[in-house]
Amino acid sequence: MGVLDGKVALVTGAGRNIGRAIALALARDGATVVVNGRSDAAAVDAVAQEIHAMGGRAESMLADVADPAAVARMTEAIGARLGGLDILVSNAGLRRQTPFLQMSLEEWREILSVALDGAFILCRAAVPLMVARGGGAIVALSGISTHVGTPNRAHVSASKAGLEGLMRALAVELAPQGIRANCVAPGAVDTARGASAGAMPVTIGREDGIPMRRKASVEEIAAVVRMLAGPEGGYVTGQTIHVNGGAFLG
Repeated sequence: MGVLDGKVALVTGAGRNIGRAIALALARDGATVVVNGRSDAAAVDAVAQEIHAMGGRAESMLADVADPAAVARMTEAIGARLGGLDILVSNAGLRRQTPFLQMSLEEWREILSVALDGAFILCRAAVPLMVARGGGAIVALSGISTHVGTPNRAHVSASKAGLEGLMRALAVELAPQGIRANCVAPGAVDTARGASAGAMPVTIGREDGIPMRRKASVEEIAAVVRMLAGPEGGYVTGQTIHVNGGAFLG
């Protein structure tokens, strides 16, 4: 029996990297995992198949988290097919590197629409399912950029700062319903970066600037998310947990 047996988890942006590792970690401990992605059906299906291969339970669902109608359809399907939702991991996000004076309002809004607006849309749709189950856990993925200041990422930093504020507000407001809300803020992580994300900023990616002299593995980030989502994190809410090898001491 896994400690998450009977729990249903939704992980957004779960087709690769940190999201994939989180989905696998939750499934390994018994949760039924909804593996979400925006458009790459092959990637999310592959993660769901990985979970099935190790004896777990998973479903893949495509939905753009910035689209309220798509999120509503997804959460309605989760309620109808899986009976509800206990864990929401808001991991989906976009990364760009653009000098501030070259940053258009369109690009600014594009970045915030996923990491911040998407988290709001997801939580608004998911919380009623959690209330019906007697409680739940929300974990959002922030990042070190918003804490140390990173050139060319004003929009990313702003979206993550807003995300942390949203989680603190929800932690207080939803505590009477048994719902916890936290952020995990990774530092430099050894992942495959998409072309649009550009190279990892020197300010956070130089290993000689990290006291532990290495990047995190995706499994190390997933382990902290898994703790916050499970019973071990039962008295933790409204927090931002930093996982960065000492690069930022929050």
